[in-house]
Amino acid sequence: MKVLRTYDLSPDGVPIEVNWERMSIGASIFVPCIDTEEAIAQATRIFEAKNWKLEHRVRVESGKIGLRIWRIV
Repeated sequence: MKVLRTYDLSPDGVPIEVNWERMSIGASIFVPCIDTEEAIAQATRIFEAKNWKLEHRVRVESGKIGLRIWRIV
């Protein structure tokens, strides 16, 4: 089993690695997941630690439910 890093997401128990350093203002990512509330909580903690502002929407994209996350500042 892989160890989660501080800035990894795992809302459904499956680690999702994101290269946060490449995420510029206005960029977004889609996190496919069932537990969208946990994904929001995890993303919020990461963004607060980085002093970034977060915008998010629960969405269905390509037939998959998940969370779209934008870095707005």
